[in-house]
Amino acid sequence: MSSDTERTVTVRTSERGAATRGALLDAAREIFVTRGFAEAGVTDVVSRAGASVGSLYHHFSGKADLYLTLFDEFQVRQTQRTKQAVHAARSAGESDPMRLFIAGARAYLDGCFDERELAALFLRGDGPPGFEVIMRDRMRQWARRNAALFDEDSGALVLVVTGALAAAVSEVALSDDVPTTKKLAEETLTIIARIKRP
Repeated sequence: MSSDTERTVTVRTSERGAATRGALLDAAREIFVTRGFAEAGVTDVVSRAGASVGSLYHHFSGKADLYLTLFDEFQVRQTQRTKQAVHAARSAGESDPMRLFIAGARAYLDGCFDERELAALFLRGDGPPGFEVIMRDRMRQWARRNAALFDEDSGALVLVVTGALAAAVSEVALSDDVPTTKKLAEETLTIIARIKRP
């Protein structure tokens, strides 16, 4: 086999692998959202994905790994949204830390509205064992990223604004009344924006 043929076969194999991985994640998302993590089975996921159990275990270590991968990928998208919003605000000349925080917070909430089913999945408390520890660690990381916008003496402020935003995120993800929740989210951001730095 020539090296060009080998490269073509490798590319097709990796494309197929990526497609299978994506199909498994899409199927897991649907199954977890509709049935919950505890009630979902690996066979349900592979059946929905049109894949085999072997292919699932080739890409993931099991059901918990599927869930955690969905969570990690959601967090990556959320981080990108907030960074882009803060960058855009800075590029427009904004330098006030609270206004930069609000720009990032609004982008984060918009992401939760855009992916409400997935955001709700992670907040319902029906995740794999130990997921609550991962959520607590993620909250601490989020607070540290928020702290980077403020000065060194703003620890309490960062806890307050991050906690208020986390409560708004929970409402956005878990409420069935989208118009009311959008209004609540915007009012929450308005109140946070009025908080004075110590």
